[in-house]
Amino acid sequence: MTRKQKRLLVRIAAAFAVFAVGFFLPGWWKAGCMVAAWLIVGYDVLWAAARNILRGQVFDEKFLMALATCAALGMQDWAEAAAVMLFFQVGELFESLAVERSRRSITALMDIRPDTATVLRDGEEIETDPEDVRIGDLLLVRAGERIPADGVIVEGEASLDTAKVTGEAMPVDVCAGMRVVSGSVNLNGVLTIRAESAYEQSTVARILTLVETAAEKKAQTERIITKFAHYYTPAVIGAALLLALIPPLVFGQPFAEWLRRALTFLVISCPCALVISVPLSFFSGMGAAAKHGIVVKGGIVLEQLARTKTLVFDKTGTLTEGSFSVQSIRCASGTEAELLRIAALCEQYSNHPVAQAITAACHDPQGEVRIIREEAGYGVTAEIDGKSAAAGNARLMNSLGITPEETDAVGTHVFVTYDGAYLGMIAVADRLRDGAKETLNTLREQGIERFVMLTGDNERSAEYYAAQCGVTEYRAQLLPQDKVDFFAKILSGQKKNEAVAFVGDGVNDAPVLTAADVGIAMGGVGSEAAVEAADAVLLKDDLKKLPILLRIAKKKTAIAKQNIAFALIVKGVCLILGALGYAPMWLAIFADVGVAFIAILNAFRASVK
Repeated sequence: MTRKQKRLLVRIAAAFAVFAVGFFLPGWWKAGCMVAAWLIVGYDVLWAAARNILRGQVFDEKFLMALATCAALGMQDWAEAAAVMLFFQVGELFESLAVERSRRSITALMDIRPDTATVLRDGEEIETDPEDVRIGDLLLVRAGERIPADGVIVEGEASLDTAKVTGEAMPVDVCAGMRVVSGSVNLNGVLTIRAESAYEQSTVARILTLVETAAEKKAQTERIITKFAHYYTPAVIGAALLLALIPPLVFGQPFAEWLRRALTFLVISCPCALVISVPLSFFSGMGAAAKHGIVVKGGIVLEQLARTKTLVFDKTGTLTEGSFSVQSIRCASGTEAELLRIAALCEQYSNHPVAQAITAACHDPQGEVRIIREEAGYGVTAEIDGKSAAAGNARLMNSLGITPEETDAVGTHVFVTYDGAYLGMIAVADRLRDGAKETLNTLREQGIERFVMLTGDNERSAEYYAAQCGVTEYRAQLLPQDKVDFFAKILSGQKKNEAVAFVGDGVNDAPVLTAADVGIAMGGVGSEAAVEAADAVLLKDDLKKLPILLRIAKKKTAIAKQNIAFALIVKGVCLILGALGYAPMWLAIFADVGVAFIAILNAFRASVK
């Protein structure tokens, strides 16, 4: 509980005590106690209403409360005025506590920022701000400290708590040579780490940026409710004014009675149940997702996910682990060693996982490489020892006037040429991600009707991986632009009230992630472009988080709709009763504070496991 919440609780308790004493006192003693209770608990509401009026912001719930209670005092309904303000502030306290609970789930991720960094320079330990860490710096991280920058362990062994970074509950054991990410906590041991990124490009900085901007994107339901409240409040104030004036002036009815009905009507009409509970439903969903290591960039993402019927996957690094290795080599001329050497020299400067697998298979390729040109979706051409060389797919071979061999080998096929001659083919294969098939089956049970896999792999490999994970529809041999074009066709064919989500991890996925109704990036420590373009980020490369995210989205969207229906029905009935004179002020208080409180409790009920 914050200091402000504690102060409000003390004021409520004090006002309730004065109210209780005054309830048993006669005459003006009772009036004095009730007015005192009203002021103790409601002075900030009265001040806020007056300040908003001076600023031109008249129509809000504080104005309604101030107007209703002041009118009640003018009619000498002392207890009623104090009770309305007292219960209104009780509702405000519960609302504040509910928001704080949800906010804690999300801002728990904000604790990952390290306060200081210990840098080793010239044999000395220098304590500095994490933002001053430079690439190549040696960092000393002792037990209990957070890792200030992404890097590689140079010396030491330890267990790391990565829960707030990746959602992984179990400690991770690390040793020299392993890569570590910023924000992780060193549980034991001493580590020396070589920084591979500056702070602003580190994992922790990127996660914090995502969290800080997460609440900016409102769901369509939230925007409708906000717009509704903007017109609703002045409308009901006008209706209350007509209710107070027309019967006495036109029909000669008692003014005091109709004024009382108008005030009751005003209290009932307060839209706080809608304005508070609907955004809170989505906000609590974002908090629930954060507990599972998923950052959701706004309520609109949850709303769109709840309408998703088609899920499109990138293959490499999403349905598969993205951990490639050379599976087979087929020579057309020369030796396997020569084929692998030429391919490794071509691929040695590429960051593509397939290229890195080939380079790793040839530990120390020898040769003079002068010109290297890499073209996305094709491969690499180079000049090695003064002769032309190329390593890439069939499209690259065709552009060079070479017809590669046909093969049924599973995996990505890299064809190699040297000095105009075709040397052969290297098959590099990936491994299906753990639990991929089970995850898709679960998503199918949750209502996803269509699964599509997009890949730049050849037809044989695409068919193999699609069958392994249970995807019935796939497209192979796609260039990055081809993925965007095909995805656009999927979007255009989708029903109006349904959404399409895309799950990917690499730089080439960023355009599709942006185009999708919901873009989901695998791994917050992966491609920065993909994370920036995505609407939701799985902070750990765990496909099994997708069903959890979908459950949260469906549940919280349903709760938001339930709150809207509940609030409108109860308020509609009570407004009619209030206008007809059948609703006492206690019913008005329930229609305002009670409905809001029930809606807030509904927004948080049964946390998603």
